[in-house]
Amino acid sequence: MTHRLLSTICAAATSAAALLAAASSAYASSHMDAPLITLDDAANTTDVYAFVSQPGDTKFLATALAVYPFEEPGIGPNNYKFDDNVNYEIHVALGGDLRAGRPTLTYRFEFQTTYKNSRTIAQAFTGPIMNVNDAGQNLVQRYLVRQIDYRLDRNSPTVRVLGNGIVPPNNQGRVTPFYNQGDNGENRAKDGVAQASQLDRYTAQSVFDIGRGHRVFAGQRDDGFYADIQAIFDGLSFRKAGSFDSQGGFNVHTIALNIPVSELGGDQQVVGVYAATNRAPIRIISVTGDTQQANLGRRWAQVGRQGNPLFCEGLVAIEDKDRYNRTTPENDSALFRKYAEMPELATLINGAGLQPGDPAITSGRTDLSAIFIPDLIKTDLSTPRARLAGGGAGSANPDDEGFSRLSVFGNDVLPSKVQKLGVLGNMVPGGWPNGRRFGDDVVDIAISAILSDLRPILVPGTNGNPEIDTDGSGLDRVNANDIAYNKVFPYAATPHNGRNHPHH
Repeated sequence: MTHRLLSTICAAATSAAALLAAASSAYASSHMDAPLITLDDAANTTDVYAFVSQPGDTKFLATALAVYPFEEPGIGPNNYKFDDNVNYEIHVALGGDLRAGRPTLTYRFEFQTTYKNSRTIAQAFTGPIMNVNDAGQNLVQRYLVRQIDYRLDRNSPTVRVLGNGIVPPNNQGRVTPFYNQGDNGENRAKDGVAQASQLDRYTAQSVFDIGRGHRVFAGQRDDGFYADIQAIFDGLSFRKAGSFDSQGGFNVHTIALNIPVSELGGDQQVVGVYAATNRAPIRIISVTGDTQQANLGRRWAQVGRQGNPLFCEGLVAIEDKDRYNRTTPENDSALFRKYAEMPELATLINGAGLQPGDPAITSGRTDLSAIFIPDLIKTDLSTPRARLAGGGAGSANPDDEGFSRLSVFGNDVLPSKVQKLGVLGNMVPGGWPNGRRFGDDVVDIAISAILSDLRPILVPGTNGNPEIDTDGSGLDRVNANDIAYNKVFPYAATPHNGRNHPHH
C-alpha cells in the first residue's frame, strides 16, 4: 500500500466505518481461537463467509460456515465428518436485530450418519465411488435444514423444514477419482471453476435446491483461509522471503447456504451474519448398548461461534475467549467492546516495528468497534454481486475483473444504494469488512485497518494510510490460496486429494 491511494483509501475506508456504524450505532481464523473449543474439532468454527451473489436473475446472500480445522487429507479407517450431536447454525440479523446483535432468521443443520455395512473395517469406502451414495460409499451423512423465523414472534418463532441433503464422500484418492485432475485419483485435486456445469461430479450431485428458493451444500472442502499464522504468533516475525501458508494442504468441512434476498425483505438494507455450533446434552452408553441421557432437562449448549474473522483470536484476551464462544452477539457491547476500542494487537504491532510511519492508535478505536461490535459480518445487500476470486491471473479460472484480495485497501469498492455518505459518495468495500468473500486476505486487511485510522474524522497528525505493502508482496507474503476457488456455488475449493496433496 502506498500513499498514491491515500484519498481513495481514506474515503472508502471511512465509508466502511460509516456503513458499519450506521448498521450498529482484524482478522481471519487461526482455527485455534479459544482453549476449550480446540478440544472439540467437529464443533470448532474455522471461518464464516457472507457476500452478495447473483448467478442468474435471483439475488442471494451467500453464506458459508467451515468447521473441523486441519483435516489431514486421506486418513483412515475413521474419517472426518459432521457430528450428529452438534447443531450447526447460520444466523442472519435484520433491521433492529442487527443493532441488537440477535438473529432474525436462523438456519439449523442437523446431521445423521449411517453405514451401509458396519461389519467391515472399511468405514468410508468399500470400493470406488462413481456417484454420491452409490454402493462404494459406505459412510453416508444426511442432513435436515430448518429455518427458524423470529419476525412474527420472538418468543414463539416460526419453524419450517426447508429440505434435506446428502454429504458427498471425502477426497480419499483412487476411490474418489472425480474430485481429481483427469478424473484420476493419482492426481491432485481439480481447481475451482467459473461455471456450474464444470463442477466435479461429486460436488454437482451434492448441491440441493430446497424450500423457499434456498440452495445448500455440505461436505469436505479445501480450507480457503490462507496466512502465515505461525509467523503472526511468533512475535509478528514475518518472513523476508518465501511464504508459508499455515492452512495449506488441509481440508475442512463446509456448509454453504444461498439465501434469496427476497426472503430477507429485499436488498435495500445492511444485514449481519454469524454462525454458532451447539452440542447435545451428554449421553451415557452402557456396556449393553443402551443409551441414557446423562443430563436430562439441560438444553443444547452453544460451544462455538464466529462472525468477523480473527476477532476472538486476535483481539479478545485469554480470560474471555471461552466466554465469547458461550455467549451471543447481544452481549458483545458489554463484554467485548473494550477489546476492539483498545486493541492489544496495535501495541504489539508498534513494538514489532511493522509500521513505517506513525504508530498504530491503541485506544479510542471506535472505527474498529463499528466493525466488530456486535460481532456480525455486516453485508450491504444493495450492491451488485461481489467480485470473486478464482485462481488468479493467468489461470483457467481467473479472478473477476476488479477483484482485490485487499478489498477497500486494494481499491476494490462497489456502489451502494443504502448508504448516503455525502461528500464520500456511496462506495463501500467490495469485500471484508463489507461481507467476507473466499479469497479476501483478511490478515493484510486487518493489519491495514489497525495501522490506519478509519474514523469518520481522521485524528490530526495520524497516518491514515500506512505503507505496509510497499512492494505488493503483502505483510505475510501469503497472497493467494493453494488451490483455485469456485466462482459458483458452493464457492469453496475442491478438497485436497489424500493420495496427492500439497501439504507443507
